[in-house]
Amino acid sequence: MMDMLIMQVSLFVLAVILGIELITKVPATLHTPLMSGSNAISGISLVGALLAAGSGDINSLWVSILGMVAVALATINVVGGFLVTNRMLQMFSRRR
Repeated sequence: MMDMLIMQVSLFVLAVILGIELITKVPATLHTPLMSGSNAISGISLVGALLAAGSGDINSLWVSILGMVAVALATINVVGGFLVTNRMLQMFSRRR
C-alpha cells in the first residue's frame, strides 16, 4: 500500500516538473494555438473525472469529492480555453 502511494506521488511530482519545463519553453506565438489544442485533452480528463465522481461506490467518499473537484476544474479549463480561442479567432476576422 505504501509502495503504491510513493509511486503515485513520485509520478505526480515528475508530471508537474515536466509540465512546468514544457510550458516555459513554448514561445508566446505558439501558446494560444497549443492551448486550444489541449482542450481536447482537458475534455478527456473531464470524462475521467465524471466517471470518478459518479463511481457509485458508497465506501469511497473521497473519490466522489475529488471527482467533483476534478469535474469543476476541468470544466473551467475547457470553457476558458474555448473562450480564449474564440477571442483569438475574432482578432483575425474582418471588421464590418
